[in-house]
Amino acid sequence: MDYLFLVGDIIDVWSMHKTIYWPQAHSNVLRTILGKAKQGTKVIFVPGNHDEVFRDFDGAVFGNLEIHREYLHRGADGRQMLVLHGDEFDSVVKFSPWLARFGSSIYDVLLAINPYINWVRRKFYLPHWSLSAYLKSKAKKAVHYISRFEDAVAQAARRRGVSTVVCGDIHRAEMRDINGVLYCNDGDWVESCSSLVEDISGQLRLIDWPKVHQDKADHALPMAVGQAA
Repeated sequence: MDYLFLVGDIIDVWSMHKTIYWPQAHSNVLRTILGKAKQGTKVIFVPGNHDEVFRDFDGAVFGNLEIHREYLHRGADGRQMLVLHGDEFDSVVKFSPWLARFGSSIYDVLLAINPYINWVRRKFYLPHWSLSAYLKSKAKKAVHYISRFEDAVAQAARRRGVSTVVCGDIHRAEMRDINGVLYCNDGDWVESCSSLVEDISGQLRLIDWPKVHQDKADHALPMAVGQAA
């Protein structure tokens, strides 16, 4: 059976409290997900802090779609993986919700700027680039905060007796060993444009979609140039 894990913040309810923005593309994504469930894919939705209203439906099963606060997944190689969103280990969300919402507003502004930046970059055949990810990588406090978050998530997995943990929350795609625990963050669809996949042998790997598309474009470019000539 194929699995699709949605590790939270799929629907930004926080933003929808301020203004309703729901283009056709959003409906297309949900239709695609439900279509996969209808065709036999087991869809596990683990709500995050931005769509925490769905946590009230913890344990609910709608055909092949299930909602869980956290989930233990047995991989193809037999190991158990703890799948959660991770905001319970986010000190800002946990102890300063007002600051989390303020940060979310700033993050929304950066995301709104990104399409214009990347529109210009595409004109110069440059790959996708995230302003918010760049600023986070350059801010020492942000780097320290991310490291503390990753350590806390890994420690939680160790306490629960699992050697692999998959989470989201901080929107930073990463796979690394933390004292014997494989920490995996799938990033997101908007900023990192990344996902985490498990192959038939149980191995996990991150997919960087902008890089995948760039590689395809690079391989296609010589052919296009040859035909143009």
